[in-house]
Amino acid sequence: MAGATRTPTNLTQGGKTDAGIGASTLRPDGTLKVTGEFAYSSDMWHEDMLWGFTLRSTEAHAEIVSIDTAEALATSGVYAVLTYDDLPTEVKNYGLEIQDTPVLAHGKVRHHGEPVALVAADHPETARRAAAKIKIEYKQLPLVTDEASALAEGAPLIHEGRDDHHIGHVPHPNIVHRQPIVRGDVTEAAKKADVIVSGEYVFGMQDQAFLGPESGLAVPGEDGGVDLYVATQWLHSDLRQIAPVLGLPEEKVRMTLSGVGGAFGGREDLSMQVHACLLALRTSKPVKIVYNRFESFFGHVHRHPAKLWYEHGATKDGKLTHLKCRIVLDGGAYASASPAVVGNASSLAAGPYIVDDVEIEAIALYSNNPPCGAMRGFGAVQACFAYEAQMDKLAAKLGMDPVAFRQLNAMEQGTLMPTGQEVDSPAPVAELLRRIKAMPLPPEQQWLAAGEGADVRALPGGLSNTTHGEGVVRGVGYAVGIKNVGFSEGFDDYSTARVRLEVIAGEAVATVHTAMAEVGQGGVTVHAQIARTELGVQQVTIHPADTQVGSAGSTSASRQTYMTGGAVKNTCEAVREKALELGRRKFGTYHPAWATAELLLESGKVVTDGGEVLADLVDVLETEAIDLELEFRHRPTEAFDLTTGQGFGHVQYSFAAHRAVVEVDTELGLVKVIELACAQDVGKALNPLSVVGQIQGGTTQGLGVAVMEEIIVDPKTAKVRNPSFTDYLIPTILDTPTIPVDVLELADEHAPYGLRGIGEAPTLSSTPAVLAAIRNATGLELNKTPVRPEHLTGT
Repeated sequence: MAGATRTPTNLTQGGKTDAGIGASTLRPDGTLKVTGEFAYSSDMWHEDMLWGFTLRSTEAHAEIVSIDTAEALATSGVYAVLTYDDLPTEVKNYGLEIQDTPVLAHGKVRHHGEPVALVAADHPETARRAAAKIKIEYKQLPLVTDEASALAEGAPLIHEGRDDHHIGHVPHPNIVHRQPIVRGDVTEAAKKADVIVSGEYVFGMQDQAFLGPESGLAVPGEDGGVDLYVATQWLHSDLRQIAPVLGLPEEKVRMTLSGVGGAFGGREDLSMQVHACLLALRTSKPVKIVYNRFESFFGHVHRHPAKLWYEHGATKDGKLTHLKCRIVLDGGAYASASPAVVGNASSLAAGPYIVDDVEIEAIALYSNNPPCGAMRGFGAVQACFAYEAQMDKLAAKLGMDPVAFRQLNAMEQGTLMPTGQEVDSPAPVAELLRRIKAMPLPPEQQWLAAGEGADVRALPGGLSNTTHGEGVVRGVGYAVGIKNVGFSEGFDDYSTARVRLEVIAGEAVATVHTAMAEVGQGGVTVHAQIARTELGVQQVTIHPADTQVGSAGSTSASRQTYMTGGAVKNTCEAVREKALELGRRKFGTYHPAWATAELLLESGKVVTDGGEVLADLVDVLETEAIDLELEFRHRPTEAFDLTTGQGFGHVQYSFAAHRAVVEVDTELGLVKVIELACAQDVGKALNPLSVVGQIQGGTTQGLGVAVMEEIIVDPKTAKVRNPSFTDYLIPTILDTPTIPVDVLELADEHAPYGLRGIGEAPTLSSTPAVLAAIRNATGLELNKTPVRPEHLTGT
């Protein structure tokens, strides 16, 4: 990266430490991030770079009548203006699964904020001013904004002439994907029910709200290719989509991960990547694009808003008899990850409960609303909100304790999912609920004892100083959820790792090279911990992630520790065996341990399993380094049947339970979440400190969607009304409650070290736990997220 003054190499050093798996090692990038020295993608610089800007549509559904770029091109300092007609190849669309997303809009725009034109200039403000001079004439088209308008007779088609592989099994072209799941006989089972409850639930559109907006730097290469430094979640997926649009072979699109300021699913899809590359190749100059917060709201997908209808039955002694449900997810203008979200929502719609007779349907719609795709826990989050509300309704109608009712119906190892798949690893649902209920409750309304000296931060409304405790009541609520881990439904999920073992300055050291996107989840500690454990060396260096090594898959689906961690483990094991083979050649078999005992590597020594030193590893490696690259795959899954939904669809399941304690000012409609306690089975805590951090982070995101987070889309115009952190609220430290965590470790024999993906499960159950606590405090039904003051006061 010649000429660059800041490079994305802050994560290279794993550090020298004795800490292997099971130790709470500190992040090597932690101090840099806290002190502001960490180089995020937005910090990159090249001495002769240009700045790119994306002009976006001001309409949600409109024909593009004309585009006039002449005035923009004539602006001093502007090097290029590109529209659809300037794209270099016949490949003009991209997409994670369905290639339906245009690089730049052609013929019409399908959502508010869709990219229409690109500008490259010598200053970011010049690029913005030039883009404002582009004249676009739109002719508005009828809007599709909900299920009724999407499926009505004569409804406008969002994508005319669809030919993707889902079109054959959906009843309407405005349905992206449909997945039914049918098992048993619901009609007969319902006759056994002594109580039946139903409910309609609405889940709002949530933004990933990562703090580092989309950004990257594209540098044209001397070979006609391009080097792209970018914050993303999956380098090789980006590469697969970018190269055809540029008309380049993949080996000429070289990608390196730069500092990522959060992701949560919002960086799985392309944003500025291909735009920066197009401008760099057109101008023959490096081009940097950095979104501001307003642009970021339009530059990535969001969590699917959903409408869910549920019916459950139960016997008088509390056993579930049946489940019927229908889940409608709004995918917006483009498919993104909608098919996978549908698969998750449908297959996990029953929750972590035993229910033999089910009729489930989940669909995702095309509409003119903002595109939606991956976000932490996708599909399972929306379903959990609904089925946990149903559990509380059933318990109340039966006069049962809500925790005891859940425990009575809790799945366990050996339970069959509604898809017919056996849960063949620990499923400690009842135990998690027991643990969460057994945790001490926080002291009752601490502000009462303080009287006039009460700290208003402890009250609903906080520093707004709106109440001093009048009309404040406390509520407690419980919830538990189930989330799949890894890619599902027959996807070839694999990850790659390269490990090099060599001698440097008289010391055996290891280098771990993967394409894993470090987005804050802590892979930079775990990979070094695995290498230390398997190779016995002290010094481990983590190579920057790039596409010069095989794919690591996406940093999503709670899969990276399982998959790329598994790849590092397998490769280290192969490197270790190779080192021992070299030792046998060098030292012969004069010591019986070479032939009779298990040989290990530890602290630069070749040792037996009894700890007896046989030879220095340094001597073995001083003339020959070992460098291996291997892939790791989990056991295969299979697609769900498109009629019955049966199939071995998921490789692993994770479970978390929450207890929420809230205080609600019933007169003003203000909510203060006092505590969100969590119990979660993690299989094996490879880094306990990071495990707790992941659980607390996921819990806080679930809190956000419960009481404050929602992208508001005007139903009349399909335009986003709150694309800023002034109007789109996320939890701050003042909103975040105490989050005690109880970590359970029940090994999954199918997974490396017995571990279980953990990052998403706490996002599921924290939201319904908060809603349950608010219902407990107020007696209101509250079937929509987020809960707003007007929902509590009726105003």
